[in-house]
Amino acid sequence: MANELLMTQEGYDALKAELNELKSVTRGEISEKIRVARGFGDLSENSEYDEAKNEQAIVEARIKKLEEQLKTVKIISRDSMRSDVVSVGCRVKILDVEFGDEMEYTIASSVESHSDLNAISDESPVGKGLIGHKVGDEVTINAPGGQVKFKILEINV
Repeated sequence: MANELLMTQEGYDALKAELNELKSVTRGEISEKIRVARGFGDLSENSEYDEAKNEQAIVEARIKKLEEQLKTVKIISRDSMRSDVVSVGCRVKILDVEFGDEMEYTIASSVESHSDLNAISDESPVGKGLIGHKVGDEVTINAPGGQVKFKILEINV
């Protein structure tokens, strides 16, 4: 599968729910806004109509994006995940070697990570840098602010 999108079942379910909501509820709401705005008269100077049409375009683009993403999803089952290596779907506790700060994050697909402040994307510099490493490994990551060194303290599935 080209450009597989690794995702947990929970993340997949959330995307499906969002897609369903957009198709079944939001589309209807926007259609109603457009219908009402048309009743206001001249469409060339109708800001309500323009706003509703813009909203419709944004929603349709999001629907298309979600449909494309869902076509390429590979669901990662918790049973098949290993707790000895950092991978998408696991929870990892790391130590910032320089400052001594401990942090805990879930490694999530780029689609899932936006919904949780304690999740980092598998495509982010930190996410990419941690994936494949084991407890005890020290990983140097080239982050936008410079190099950062983390030690992996714990991995949980």
